[in-house]
Amino acid sequence: MIKIYFKRLCFAFLMLSCATAFAQEVPTPKSHFGFDIGDDYQLANYTQTEAYFKKLSETSKRVKLVDIGKTEEGRSQYMLIVSSPENLKKLERYKEISQQLAHAELSTEQAKALAQEGKAVVWIDGGLHANEVVGAHQLIQTAYEFASKTDPETLKILDNVIILFTHANPDGQELVSNWYMRDKDPKKRTLSGLPRLYEKYAGHDNNRDFFMLNLKETQNMGRQLFVEWLPQIMYNHHQAGPAGTVVAGPPYRDPFNYVFDPTILTSLDAVGAAMHNRMNVENKPGYTQRGGSVYSTWYNGGLRTTTYFHNMVGLLTEIIGSPTPSDIPLVPSRLLPSGDSPNPITPRKWYFKNSIDYSVSLNYAVLGYAQRYRDELLYNIYQMGKNSIDRGKKDTWSFSPKKIDAINAAAKTPASTGAGESGRARGVMSMKAFDTVMKAPLNRDARGYILSADQPDFNSAIKFLNALIRTGILVQKATAAFTVAGKNYPAGSYVVKTDQAFRPHVLDMFEPQDHPNDFKYEGSAPIPPYDAAGWTLAYMMDVKFDRLLDDFSGPFERVPFGQLLKPENKLNAGSGYVLASAQNDSYTAVNDLLKAKVEVYRSAENGDFYVPASGNAKNILEKANVKLKSASAPKNKIKVTAGRIALWDTYGGSMASGWVRWMMEQYHYNATVIYPQDIDAGDLKSKYDVIVFVGGAIPALP
Repeated sequence: MIKIYFKRLCFAFLMLSCATAFAQEVPTPKSHFGFDIGDDYQLANYTQTEAYFKKLSETSKRVKLVDIGKTEEGRSQYMLIVSSPENLKKLERYKEISQQLAHAELSTEQAKALAQEGKAVVWIDGGLHANEVVGAHQLIQTAYEFASKTDPETLKILDNVIILFTHANPDGQELVSNWYMRDKDPKKRTLSGLPRLYEKYAGHDNNRDFFMLNLKETQNMGRQLFVEWLPQIMYNHHQAGPAGTVVAGPPYRDPFNYVFDPTILTSLDAVGAAMHNRMNVENKPGYTQRGGSVYSTWYNGGLRTTTYFHNMVGLLTEIIGSPTPSDIPLVPSRLLPSGDSPNPITPRKWYFKNSIDYSVSLNYAVLGYAQRYRDELLYNIYQMGKNSIDRGKKDTWSFSPKKIDAINAAAKTPASTGAGESGRARGVMSMKAFDTVMKAPLNRDARGYILSADQPDFNSAIKFLNALIRTGILVQKATAAFTVAGKNYPAGSYVVKTDQAFRPHVLDMFEPQDHPNDFKYEGSAPIPPYDAAGWTLAYMMDVKFDRLLDDFSGPFERVPFGQLLKPENKLNAGSGYVLASAQNDSYTAVNDLLKAKVEVYRSAENGDFYVPASGNAKNILEKANVKLKSASAPKNKIKVTAGRIALWDTYGGSMASGWVRWMMEQYHYNATVIYPQDIDAGDLKSKYDVIVFVGGAIPALP
């Protein structure tokens, strides 16, 4: 008996030793980088970070490293999937559950069963704005802690949550960290004066691309967020908090976008309370929310904000911090406790390590909430999606500032007040005013949109649809000609209906936004929107569509989620080809033809392009996949030659110039980027036919 007990004791000791050895095998950040994350005057670049992520995945059974795609500069963009080893073995099943609940094409009973079976999925990113260096470094520290720690809180989270630690801007971290560390004297290190944009084209504007997904990095992240994983919570780390505070976080100030499901707003309250509460419990003062900062939930297009239109709880924190020690300034108005800032911080010295500690605690607060309310988060995203589907299947009237104004206007008309109505005199508005606006058939929300295949620039319409598909929207294709509301549509047309889980995003891409007039009090100056106030993508891309207020059906087949569309243009035989000037892709084709020394002409009458048939021309036009027709040469034609284009830019990089450069590359224009010294050198006319000056390039006259 004693021998058996001794053997069992030895076995238990051996297992404990193995577990301890496992934890010790996970390399600390200091053993890899040569410094602790948060040390003064120290930053890691992406090359070092990538190598560390690989070490974590090799040494910890809790970590799976996923290459989600290449960046604009050709680096691998990595996402660390972190959970318990048992959960990682069933990762595909948990991903499937997350997708099914988010799409909400289930019965309530099925959804409840999946919510019990599934694991909460939480996205935490860092580094999007690369000069906000806390973001990438808190990601490193938090990933290490969840790869190695064995305390009860960490283990509970790992058992109940699948964490997606995602690096948002590898190229930017490489540039910014190398720039900061270039000086051997730590006291001389600075983040100022970056020589170029920290995202190849967009710089800071990489956080304005998440409804269109033009950039490779945003496409990579968009696929994980809206097609692959559909997390219930996503957390986007930024800098910097308002002066006199440490961090601004959820919940946020009004206005919120009126297309959201109300559960989004109450969920922001709940998760924000967990974050704020943890700061107070851990004696970490300086958290502010709502009116304590400028951040709202109106805009669609940011990494955080686009998730609201997909029924996800999107979190943003803006925290102070730099590897160079700084100071929290004295702002007397911030010192008095309030509902938005109940635990103010006093002026003091502030260190990078303080920001890292705060960020890790905030991550734990979010993940702790997710593990405690795992099944609720999973069911709620289903319920919000189902609500959207239900709204899209029936006549629905959404509220907006313009409709409220219309109700008020209707209340002033004799038809609404009615003779002898005593209610109006008592200040009670007649329901007739409400019914006049909110029961008017023409004021209903759209049931769907039809994009006809015979519109002038169908290629651009397909690009628009691909932007929707990249964000998880369900698109349907007509397999045959059909008729709706007396109008005929050809086969190959596309349909986007609003009876789908991400209805808020569908409406937001087709309908104009109606931002409220935001005043603190009557007669005050308006409070400006935190970001853009309007952005209707269908309008910006000049897509032609029909807006249907009644339900409709037809020979429609679903395009699988995430499957991008391709134009289907045929090149017919002929002596020459005409490319419509109204088609954006015609310009790409013409640029390719000119580079191949193929003659191209332009009609003096309507601006269309004419290309004489040749073997070389046919090969290029087939690859271009543009809509064209066979035709003879126009009577009045002008030969087209490639223009010599210069594009202004400046040291440090202009975002406006970067976007124009990106756009020129998409349409295959050759443009030379010039800088002020090139302009000062003169003789520009001999080198260029046109110089593009973006906004801000030419100083205003005094």
